[in-house]
Amino acid sequence: MAVGIFGNLVDYFIKGGFVMWLLLACSIAGLVIIIERAIFFRRMSVNPQLLFGKVRTQLLERNLQGALDTTGQTPGPLSDVLKAGLLRFGRPHEEIIRAIESVSLHEVSRLERGLWIMATVANVAPLLGFLGTVTGMIDSFGVLGSVGFGDPKLVAKGIAEALITTATGLMIAFPVQLAYNLFTTRVNNFVLLMETTSAMLLETFAEIEEEPKPRS
Repeated sequence: MAVGIFGNLVDYFIKGGFVMWLLLACSIAGLVIIIERAIFFRRMSVNPQLLFGKVRTQLLERNLQGALDTTGQTPGPLSDVLKAGLLRFGRPHEEIIRAIESVSLHEVSRLERGLWIMATVANVAPLLGFLGTVTGMIDSFGVLGSVGFGDPKLVAKGIAEALITTATGLMIAFPVQLAYNLFTTRVNNFVLLMETTSAMLLETFAEIEEEPKPRS
C-alpha cells in the first residue's frame, strides 16, 4: 500500500510539471525552518515569574553572584536581559538601560531568525501555483490550436498541471503561514516579557538603593 501511495505521489508530481520542483524547494525550506524554530522556542521556554522571583530574592539578600548564577542556569532571552542589567548593578541608570536595550535587540534578532523565509514561502508558494496554472492552460490551448478536440487526453494534461500546481501551492502556504503566525506571536510575547522583566529589575535596583545602609 505504501508503494502505491508513493507511486501516486510521484505521478502527481510529474503531472504538475516543472513548477513542482520550485514548490518542492519551498516546502523543504518551510519545513526545515518550522522544525528548527519549534525546537528553538521549546528550549527557550521558561517560567518568567519563577526566574525573576529567584533573581529578586537574591538581590534583596545582597547576593548578586547568586542572581547571576541563576540567570546562567536558565539560558534564554529573559536570562540574558536580566544578566545584562545585573552586571551593571550600581552603575548609572542610563547605562543599565542602554545595556539592556542592546541585549534585547540581539535577542529579538535571534527570536526572529528564519521567520522571513517562512513569510516568503507562504507568499511565493501560491504564486508559483498560479504560475503552474498559467503554463498548464497555455499548454492546453496550444494543443487545442494544433489538434483541436481530437485527443482529449492531450488537453487534459495541461489542465491537470494547472490544477495540481494550484492545489500544491495552497497546501504548502497554509501550514507555513499558520506556523509563521504562531512563531510571530511567540516572538511578540518574548519581547513583552523582556520589557516587563527589565522594568521590574530596574524597580528592584531602585528599591535596594533606597534602603538605608547598615551603620558601621
